[in-house]
Amino acid sequence: MIDSCPLVVIAGQVGTGFLGTDAFQEVDLVGITQPISKWSYQIRRAEDVAWAVARAFYIARSGRPGPVVLDFAKNAQVEKIHYEPVAIDFVRSYVPVPDTDEASVKEAAELINAAERPFVLVGQGVELANAQKELIAFIEKADLPAGCTLHGLSVLPTEHPLNKGMLGMHGNLGPNMNTNKCDVLIAVGMRFDDRVTGNVATYAKQAKVIHFDIDPGEINKNVRADVAVLGDCRETLPAVARLLKKKKHAEWIDSFGEYEQVEEERVIRPELYPASEELSMGEVVRAVSEATLHRAVLVTDVGQNQMMAARYFKYTQERSIVTSGGLGTMGFSLPAAIGATFGRPDRTVCAFMGDGGLQMNIQELGTIMEQQAPVKIICMNNNFLGNVRQWQAMFFNGRYSFTPMQNPDYMKIAEATAFLPEECLHVKN
Repeated sequence: MIDSCPLVVIAGQVGTGFLGTDAFQEVDLVGITQPISKWSYQIRRAEDVAWAVARAFYIARSGRPGPVVLDFAKNAQVEKIHYEPVAIDFVRSYVPVPDTDEASVKEAAELINAAERPFVLVGQGVELANAQKELIAFIEKADLPAGCTLHGLSVLPTEHPLNKGMLGMHGNLGPNMNTNKCDVLIAVGMRFDDRVTGNVATYAKQAKVIHFDIDPGEINKNVRADVAVLGDCRETLPAVARLLKKKKHAEWIDSFGEYEQVEEERVIRPELYPASEELSMGEVVRAVSEATLHRAVLVTDVGQNQMMAARYFKYTQERSIVTSGGLGTMGFSLPAAIGATFGRPDRTVCAFMGDGGLQMNIQELGTIMEQQAPVKIICMNNNFLGNVRQWQAMFFNGRYSFTPMQNPDYMKIAEATAFLPEECLHVKN
């Protein structure tokens, strides 16, 4: 739900005659999942299957995407009926795309036209709306620098001159510093997550805020918007862009360069070109990105591997990053990468993970073997739960607890599941 994933969950339930009796494997699945799904429904009759399934897929994919749960009672699974397909494109009281207020479109354009230091925050909503071209036209017309959230990193090509990097606590220096210097902050399809904002009490207080979103529930939830532009950003971005004046913000854009130089010298160069022969995560990620000509789909697990992969992978194509954002679920990468190979069989899928995350869903190596899913697995093994250990060092005075990893022999496990593993311990390898 929090990552806007269109998902239809098909689950089993006891027969209707046993409901409420604490029968074997009975659980109130609808009650459990209602708070974390767009729709949760129990199917008790076979004649309701076609309608419920059609409705489920419509709700999951429309508007702001999200999960839907179908709880199939056993009798609905085994009864026989004459199947008639059902098409659904309307559900009463469900408004997937809110109407756009023309006054808000005009007001947003006026604020941007008057801005001296505008800054655009690009979120996953742009990818979900397939509005990448509209976003590029929008920022190029008014010369608007932009930063991207974790899920929005592949909306803009890495090398686009107006792309100033990744937002948030693990992001780049320039976009984070200039968020608190801009005079107009333009959020497009993002939800002002705490990993982006930090303390909202001190976040961009100097700026007028424009928020483009399809979900009215996100407006004013974390950061108050001066102007809210509701609707599908594939339509709202061009509507505002038509009212924008062509303008240059050379001095403002140059100010990002100062931070880029500092970050290059102190952070990026030491990570990509380490002085020792030991491998760094950043150089491994960049080497893989270069080997795929920056065209692969990046799938990450959660932790240091996730942030290093997101920072040092380069993006040249849309929809090129799959990662667990809102919940930060370790073990995410393997099953997600399998799905990516089915969803985009025409592209190389590279799954980055740490040794901790690999163990959390290591059984999926068997699924990869069974399905012959062409996943390229890069396990960056530092024998630690690295991100947790890093936080223990930074915020808990080095009181380390259960972060060292005693790992199995991953090479043997890989061989046992029909992989052709390679081990790389030093730069020279």
